[in-house]
Amino acid sequence: MDHYIPLVSIIGLALLFDFLNGMNDAANSVATVVATRVLPPHVAVAWAAFFNFAAVFLFGTAVAKTIGKGVVTPDVVDNAFVASALIGAITWTWLCTHYGLPISVSHSLIGGMTGVAITKGGLAAVIWWPGVGRIALFIILAPFIGMILGSILMLLCLIAFKKSNPYRVDRIFRSLQLLSAAFYSLGHGANDAQKIAGLITALLIANNLLPKETEIPWWVLFCAMEQLHLEPC
Repeated sequence: MDHYIPLVSIIGLALLFDFLNGMNDAANSVATVVATRVLPPHVAVAWAAFFNFAAVFLFGTAVAKTIGKGVVTPDVVDNAFVASALIGAITWTWLCTHYGLPISVSHSLIGGMTGVAITKGGLAAVIWWPGVGRIALFIILAPFIGMILGSILMLLCLIAFKKSNPYRVDRIFRSLQLLSAAFYSLGHGANDAQKIAGLITALLIANNLLPKETEIPWWVLFCAMEQLHLEPC
């Protein structure tokens, strides 16, 4: 039994990180519907939580596999590795959330994993491409892609509704905000909970509790999803 105490504690750290992830990112999912008073805060969080959780049944586990096998070489992953990466990511996430600083929780975890891997196994312990390199590339590209797509959609809306009655347009867009918040939450659930699912799976493999070529267990995905959705209002 004593052999499993460190493992259970580290899984608890992983779920704590997942909770802080939800605490930080919940605002992204519900900001528009709350700001425009389409939904009150508690209802908006429940709306986001439902669609976040639904994502586990609709999307694959590509993100979990990237975190579990595509960032660092498997030989450096052990209990101390996962605990160190999580404690670093938890500390940074909590500080930024507490002081209202926008951050990428995903990249804080990847940075923690990369730093521990280099410390333990040198530069060769990091999968630089396509692992870390592709992730770093989209840190740069994602804001620009979002800006371009947002600008195009805004322009199309201005053209489509320029002669419409403002009251009617307001009613249409208040309804559409529910749809956009739902899609955002689906994407959030499909991406963010999988990070922890992948890390827990790598930890279980390192402890010889799962075979090396295993799929992400459903119970791990379920636990990660459930913890992510305990989002405070």
